[in-house]
Amino acid sequence: MCQSHIRASVLHGAGDLRIEERTITAPGPSDLQISIRSTGLCGSDLHYYRHYRNGDILVQEPMSLGHESAGVVVAVGSDVTGFSVGDKVALEVGLPCESCDRCKEGRYNICKQMKFRSSAKAFPHAQGTLQERINHPAAWCHKLPENVSLDLGAILEPLGVAIQALKRANLTPGSTVLVFGAGAVGLLVAAMAKISGASTVVIADIDAGRVNFAVENKFAHKAFTVPLKRGASIEENLEIAKETAAAIAKVEKGTGAGELVGEVDAVFECTGVPSCVQASIYATRPGGKVLLIGMGTPIQTLPISAAALREVDILGVFRYANTYPTGVEVVSKTGPDYPDFSKLVTHRYKGLDAAVEAFEMAGKTKDDKGNLVIKVVLETEE
Repeated sequence: MCQSHIRASVLHGAGDLRIEERTITAPGPSDLQISIRSTGLCGSDLHYYRHYRNGDILVQEPMSLGHESAGVVVAVGSDVTGFSVGDKVALEVGLPCESCDRCKEGRYNICKQMKFRSSAKAFPHAQGTLQERINHPAAWCHKLPENVSLDLGAILEPLGVAIQALKRANLTPGSTVLVFGAGAVGLLVAAMAKISGASTVVIADIDAGRVNFAVENKFAHKAFTVPLKRGASIEENLEIAKETAAAIAKVEKGTGAGELVGEVDAVFECTGVPSCVQASIYATRPGGKVLLIGMGTPIQTLPISAAALREVDILGVFRYANTYPTGVEVVSKTGPDYPDFSKLVTHRYKGLDAAVEAFEMAGKTKDDKGNLVIKVVLETEE
């Protein structure tokens, strides 16, 4: 089989990224060979880079990071139809078994046999996209329209999480929504809630710059800066969470009638921070929903009776399933009150040799000039 050589960024230990040469074969009959051009750096990638682990998941062999990627087709497998050399594509990098009960019901994101690029959960690890080229099943590649940049193609992966969260929430039009966390995922969740017809979307974070960014760029309607307070006991922390929820309830909707947000229909918790999860429960109306998206502290103390006695549903959100077609449609649109998704990419680095520098920037909230760091993209090309 014909082989060629490519360069790859490979993680060998905490902070130990190396450029290595790998061989790549021609694509299999059902595959595309893709020249990776744009990869967004994700929080999970950063955990692996810093700690050589992500929570309880340990890296067991050298692994390429990267899974938020788009590129250009350079070769097409013999059985593939609908794709041509030169097509721009976004990669859906999770490969489920496609035969288990969860896959058959369309919830392949929670397939137990899932192999996900740049995740060390499966062994051998599914190598990530920080390589010059990869072969990937055509079934999990999504063609991009001409007006969608490769950067936006890479953003489709975290946007998929937001779309999945909105599907799980099943909001009615006119709902009031609170989003905790104004990182990339929180901003995308807020944007999707707004696009989906929520009448008021409040985004909350400890960083005033981030929540103001969200409103200025049409990702959310209202901004709330969460006070930095921490109690000395569980009881004090729960009181602080109640105070936070009460303060958010007093945010004006912006209708001009002085109407307040009050208790919200749904909270999307994108931080995983216990104080925010606690405040989420208190901020939700009876019969409302709390969507857990942030992968933060694994064991937490929650006011569970405050949820149970008001029939507040607590729903988990993990990755995404069947979201890319919607995502392509979303990022293809523009409008005067439409989120400016291109603004999410705040920092770009060119070439695999710049990977260390890119990861170091991705771990910051502001760069040396005081500018916000939201999404760092590594642009690559052979």
